[in-house]
Amino acid sequence: MTEPLVLQVRAHHGLDEVRQALIDPKALNRWLGEHSTVDLPGTFEFWGRYIPEGDAPHQRVVGYDGSTLTLAWTLGGEETTTEITLVPQGDESTVIKLSQTHFDFADAISGANIRGVLQTFWALALANLVDYLDGRELTTRPDFTSATFSGEALIDAPAAQVYASLTESEKASEWFGFPIGIEPYVGGRFAMGGFDTGPAAEVVEVVEGQKMSVDWGPAGISTWELAESEGKTRLTFVMSGFDESNPPYGAWLGWLSGVAGLRRYNELADWQVWVA
Repeated sequence: MTEPLVLQVRAHHGLDEVRQALIDPKALNRWLGEHSTVDLPGTFEFWGRYIPEGDAPHQRVVGYDGSTLTLAWTLGGEETTTEITLVPQGDESTVIKLSQTHFDFADAISGANIRGVLQTFWALALANLVDYLDGRELTTRPDFTSATFSGEALIDAPAAQVYASLTESEKASEWFGFPIGIEPYVGGRFAMGGFDTGPAAEVVEVVEGQKMSVDWGPAGISTWELAESEGKTRLTFVMSGFDESNPPYGAWLGWLSGVAGLRRYNELADWQVWVA
């Protein structure tokens, strides 16, 4: 079995406030699932269209001590383990550590098992948890009942600034948290991991300062477009042209979690929340 996936974010809020956002069903329905039931130490369930295989709750509590919540989550035909630990960093900061078993990157690429979405699913969920605690607008959540992939976000920054952060390799690598190589012209390369990592996607459309489309092959075409009004920028983004019988939910979630980082990068001086 592969090593558990581990993600960590820092919230500039005390332990009690973060714990409340984790265990309050109304809060959970804002940043995680469409529906939830919580009655700890016995019950912690979340389900609905924003959750993979969310037709019904598939979680059961293995342990809870006020700081660590351990769940058994049946997903893709196997029982996985999700563990969320809250680590206080003084009175006004808390690290949220999430560990998830049964994630295989090969599933993320092939779409052969729904567990392939787990990395990007939790990345978006944790980003939205931090934004929820900060009182910020949350990033679009996925709809696992639909093969229509579209979303939008209002960014409190001028369009020229947002465009630069979407098309300049160094800036895009910063907010995405992973090396990205971008040649922002038709026929140029878009390389996750950088230009030396192997095959790259192809840039197929560019409107300077406004729009870009990238062809990812079987995963489809991703397109984003910017429109500025009163110093703020409306970002709209879609994915299309993929096999709708096997939608690339993992890639779509990667887009969404990236948008959460893009927004913070352009709006906040202290934008970084991820902990290595």
